[in-house]
Amino acid sequence: MSLALAAGLLARAPSAVGQSAVPPTSSQFFAAFSGYLDALRVQAGIPGMTAAIVGNPSVLWNQAFGWLDIASSTPMRTDTPFQFDDLTQLVTATMVLQCVDQGTLSLDTPVGNYTPSSPYASATVRQILTYTSGAPGNLTFTYDTARVDPLRFVVEGCTGLTFRQAFTKTLQRLGMMDSVPGPDAALPELPNADVASPADAARYKSILLRLPTPYAVNTQNVPAVTSYAVKTLGAATGLVSTVFDFAKFDLAFRQGQLGISGATRQLAWSNPIAASGLPLPHGMGWFVQTYNGEPVVWQFGISAAASSSLVVTLPNRNVTLILLANSDGLAKPASLAAGDVTVSPFARVFLGLVVK
Repeated sequence: MSLALAAGLLARAPSAVGQSAVPPTSSQFFAAFSGYLDALRVQAGIPGMTAAIVGNPSVLWNQAFGWLDIASSTPMRTDTPFQFDDLTQLVTATMVLQCVDQGTLSLDTPVGNYTPSSPYASATVRQILTYTSGAPGNLTFTYDTARVDPLRFVVEGCTGLTFRQAFTKTLQRLGMMDSVPGPDAALPELPNADVASPADAARYKSILLRLPTPYAVNTQNVPAVTSYAVKTLGAATGLVSTVFDFAKFDLAFRQGQLGISGATRQLAWSNPIAASGLPLPHGMGWFVQTYNGEPVVWQFGISAAASSSLVVTLPNRNVTLILLANSDGLAKPASLAAGDVTVSPFARVFLGLVVK
């Protein structure tokens, strides 16, 4: 953790810890934040969780909480890989935006041009990314990650690669060597174009062996071992990664190192407008809202009775929170799909401490 970098995070949170006029030190801030997170984890019945705060240009803080596996009393580790569930769509959206900036794709192209049989064939790429329907000026919003699936074919059409090849190329470009492009990435029965090299296959297998045990937690917070439902890579789900590897993606996107212009990034982090003139909650890949006057961009992932994740970025502060859990407690019972991250107690603590 860099104290100099942490100072920027704490700059406008002088009374968040201890109600003192004297700003907290970075160690005081992170100790308080860690305590809040662990209390919320226990309250939500989450067996194990990892967390990181990413600044600019590195990870400011990270910590593991609870158990990777309860039966064997194996503690969670900060480098534990998780299924990222719906956070996978952030990588997919990034590949689509790369194509837009490269001039090989228009946001207003119907996805039916790439997958005519899709039930969403008449929707444009922009509408798929923003979860909107209807004509401009008369848009409606429905969050359903099944709508993202056609983007696999869009990516293939604008890159000339299979979707998994393009996804893998992005991971490799960022040095995300502790990540896997789908839980089945090393299986020999994949199409030849998608089969990993022997070295990559061995690495993928070793990473997947480190996945935490997934749990279903009942209303009495009693956990029971379950299994992961996501078995392959799709446009919305399938990424396996760690907080450290995902921090590389987050930093590269925020710093403009992925071939996406600042103008396109700003467009992605902007709200579509409904017929009422009010903003709709989802930009192109990310939810977008404000908190105490500051922009907040975020996304969540959930696999019922198995895993969950939450990413919250404060663009004005160049800081991102990453949370990963081996139950669905980060996103359940909060109705995050409605587009308000403050229904999450984890997000509220972070925003309340930082955007004071």
